[in-house]
Amino acid sequence: MDYNLFGNSGLNVSKYALGTIPFSGTNGFEKAGDMDQETANYMVDYALDQGINQFDTANLYAKGDAEIVLGKAIRGKRHDMVISSKTGFQLTDNPNDVGATRINIESSIDATLKRLGTDYIDLYYVHCWDGQVPVYETVQVMNDLIKKGKIRYWGVSNYSGWALAKTHTLAVENKLMPPIAQQIYYTPESREAEYELLPAGKELGIANSIWSPLGEGLLTGKITRNKKAEPGTRQGNDWPEPYIKNLELFYDLVDLLQEVASKHKATVPQVVLAWLRDQPNVDSIVIAARNKEQLHENIASYNLKLTDDDISQITDLTAPEPIYPLWHRAMNSFDRASDAEKVYLEQYNKLMNSKNQDI
Repeated sequence: MDYNLFGNSGLNVSKYALGTIPFSGTNGFEKAGDMDQETANYMVDYALDQGINQFDTANLYAKGDAEIVLGKAIRGKRHDMVISSKTGFQLTDNPNDVGATRINIESSIDATLKRLGTDYIDLYYVHCWDGQVPVYETVQVMNDLIKKGKIRYWGVSNYSGWALAKTHTLAVENKLMPPIAQQIYYTPESREAEYELLPAGKELGIANSIWSPLGEGLLTGKITRNKKAEPGTRQGNDWPEPYIKNLELFYDLVDLLQEVASKHKATVPQVVLAWLRDQPNVDSIVIAARNKEQLHENIASYNLKLTDDDISQITDLTAPEPIYPLWHRAMNSFDRASDAEKVYLEQYNKLMNSKNQDI
């Protein structure tokens, strides 16, 4: 397992992180998993043995029960673990128990620390953008928590590019610590993060951490154009996410992933994770598993090396459309682009050149 500094910080993290959304599986999260404590203990131990030091949770997951399970699984291993959690979604009827407000963040962190049985969180995320709250309030309370020793660093999740830049800029201009990481959704099927979020993170010194790299159960190889999701799986239990913009393209992608997997004697999830692992500007990937077999399979993907042709086939098949102003910049000012975005502009030029030949 490789390690790298997370964003513009001194925090060293593994390329893979273990996500805990399947832990517990209570309070509305039965569809995501129902892991017992013994299995969770095994997963934490196995992940540590494989070199994974990142462990990600949220107060949303099973409405706190996932944090409790993770806390019990620590068992004296806290020093070896980098633990992240999140707050932001409304969990009670109290109108102040929501968002990126001071009152919610301060009460949330205390509850999270108690459930985890630890004195501090290494990385604390705002789980979703809150356009109803002054950004300075969020930045200030996160910095206050750092001063109090309750968190070491902070981050954001599911922000837009402009919201990310606004948050970072306000923090820096006021000589406060900005977010060091963002968690974003990014898969071979859903690549909108390439438009702004991935290059923005790189440019701003904010690490890009990928959540649900298997598309919340879509990209397991078990769902094809001829086979529906199996009962008992997340998608087979009518899980509402994610949005699929082009169903036919999704099925074409699954076909291709199965071909590549067969060639390498691997599985579709392993191919997806191997593709994501080596994508530009990707700093970490949050994997999750419902059982030991899935955990072994996902972590083993770290040793899978795809060929350049494999990567090109997947990348070309699902290349995002070059929306404005990206097509204009790719055509007319490519040489003025930063290194973080050039890789995507090259892709847009390739796509535009192939389509223009048909006119």
